[in-house]
Amino acid sequence: MSQEKACAAPKPLTIGGWSLDIPEYCNCARDVIDRFAKEDPTREAMLWVNQKGEEKHFTFADFSRLSNQAANMLRANGIKKGDRIFLLLPRIPEWWIFSAAIMKLGAISCPAPTLLMPHDIRFRINYGNFKGVIADASGADKVDQIREECPRLTKLISVEGPRQGWLDYYGEVAAGNYSQTAVDGPEVKTRAKEPMLLIFTSGTSKNPKLVQHTFDYPYGHLVTGGLWHGLRKGDLHFAVSDTGWGKNIWSNYFAQWMMGACLFIYDIRGKFHAEELLPLIGKYGITSFCAPPTIYRMLVLNDLKKFDFSKLRSCTAAGEPLHAETCRIWREGTGITIREGYGQTETASLIATFADTPQKEGAIGKAAPNWHIELHDDDGKEVPQGEIGRIAVKISDGWRPVGLLDKYVGADDDNSSYFINGYYYTGDKAKIDEEGYYWFCGRNDDIIKSSGYRIGPLEVEEVVMRHESVQEVAVVGAPDPLRGVVIKAYIVLKKGYVGSDELVKDIQTFVRMETAPYKYPRKIEFVKALPKSFSGKVKREVLRKHAENGGELVID
Repeated sequence: MSQEKACAAPKPLTIGGWSLDIPEYCNCARDVIDRFAKEDPTREAMLWVNQKGEEKHFTFADFSRLSNQAANMLRANGIKKGDRIFLLLPRIPEWWIFSAAIMKLGAISCPAPTLLMPHDIRFRINYGNFKGVIADASGADKVDQIREECPRLTKLISVEGPRQGWLDYYGEVAAGNYSQTAVDGPEVKTRAKEPMLLIFTSGTSKNPKLVQHTFDYPYGHLVTGGLWHGLRKGDLHFAVSDTGWGKNIWSNYFAQWMMGACLFIYDIRGKFHAEELLPLIGKYGITSFCAPPTIYRMLVLNDLKKFDFSKLRSCTAAGEPLHAETCRIWREGTGITIREGYGQTETASLIATFADTPQKEGAIGKAAPNWHIELHDDDGKEVPQGEIGRIAVKISDGWRPVGLLDKYVGADDDNSSYFINGYYYTGDKAKIDEEGYYWFCGRNDDIIKSSGYRIGPLEVEEVVMRHESVQEVAVVGAPDPLRGVVIKAYIVLKKGYVGSDELVKDIQTFVRMETAPYKYPRKIEFVKALPKSFSGKVKREVLRKHAENGGELVID
């Protein structure tokens, strides 16, 4: 798809029997879960497994009944349409049960990462004016520490036993007071453009932005499940994501269930070793696997030839750039090429290497159907082909792609800075080639300007990653009295390697031989780990500050 075609008028899009021609009223919990429960009651919706090997199986009919029951309990306890509910749950089936229940009531859910600390939770609950919290024991312990500082928080629901001041979910349903057959009372109708979901961004700013999506948002992910993951009825899809990330919404919920696939949920608690994921793929016959590049980088440190990938058909990655070296090792070990996808908490799939799109190494793919994407300079004008520009989504002339955020809540400055003259600016930069493939270049403030050159950090990282000693690398600009800014690489070494002046010189020589001389890192620092956000993205602003000020590199 060329850039011109990407900006053409949209055509109706139908994937797997689902259409992006959204009616005035829609509700994914009823349209998908309840529909499949009636049409095919035995169709499996989830296989849940924990680190002890315990398993639970759920059909769509199970989720339909359980979400009806949970909705009736919530309604009986004062939750109504428009109320905001904070979900602080790990990878347990109750997350999906309550998410669907909240949707059926026309209320608004907000998933939150389980790693949040009490002060993080206090900020989010007060900022978002949340009425209720649904939590497991660990989450409830944190909420109890700050609940007195959250005056609007009046409904507390525990899914792991009774506790003082909390409504006990299983105690309530065990009493038999709530029907599973249907949601009691008049059906709550939800318009496509009414608010359904709130998600705090997983970026690296001190206070994350609060994104609002409407009831039509799930259908934007038909592209995610149908075209990017390439899912089919009966597939078993395994995505590695905490329930509080936007990635979980992308890869463990709407898109997969609309395509009739079954979710494989691996409940990770406490210490986690990436290699424990590999045996699961063969044991359970996973057909589709999706993970952030951080996880893939850990997985390829293992001897992949020892594991069974015979049922695996599709591998995808998103969240941050995927280095070519990681992709090469994975392909050699599994026989499958990882296909990248690009989007945000604020969007559905914008750009991807779709299941039927030829792979182009280093590119993130082509523009998604129903999305008008342009690349702009700082003045809002389109840049020539091959030049770096800001990724802009066209929303003017009455057209707004399904899956784009409604707004940032309580943030007029953010709304005015991201929505400009009929475009939504993602905050990222890319290039497009003559075949319509996009090449990700980093966040707006990630671009390094050194000695007159504009350098994307990924193009340097790609080369550094090919050095035999490197496990992970992040590149930023560092102040320099002569050149103004030079490239600095923060490197995590593989086991068996020790940082030294000799290794610095060896890596620098290797990079100079592999790419243009101006791209080599004039400064290299070996670190034990890279600072990352809850969703696994490298916190480049932490590295930039460290490169500027020195001192100890603090990893939260």
